[in-house]
Amino acid sequence: MAGLKESLDALMGIDGAQAVALVDYESGMLLGESGSGMDMEVAAAGNTEVIRAKMKTAASLNLNDSIEDILISLGRAYHIMRPVAKRKGLFFYLVLDRNKSNLALARRKVQDVEGELAI
Repeated sequence: MAGLKESLDALMGIDGAQAVALVDYESGMLLGESGSGMDMEVAAAGNTEVIRAKMKTAASLNLNDSIEDILISLGRAYHIMRPVAKRKGLFFYLVLDRNKSNLALARRKVQDVEGELAI
């Protein structure tokens, strides 16, 4: 089990990681962050809306499934959002430099860190 700081540090250790945060999607509040290059308060609030919209849509469609992660591919970056299964209302948000990262390995690392989070 890992605490918040250890989890954020582990995610910042991913090749190409630029910034990472743990966000409460019920309030939009940033619970912890690491890295630089963007206003994580703004990113947390905006991506909270993405998570909420997808959860609402999944419920409306009666998908009876859970979101593992959401990936947004930009020209120079990948943005990964992964809800924390053991703590409803929280998600990890990771920004990766597209030219320096391996998306498959990064997604796997986020999954591992999410599973070990203890807060």
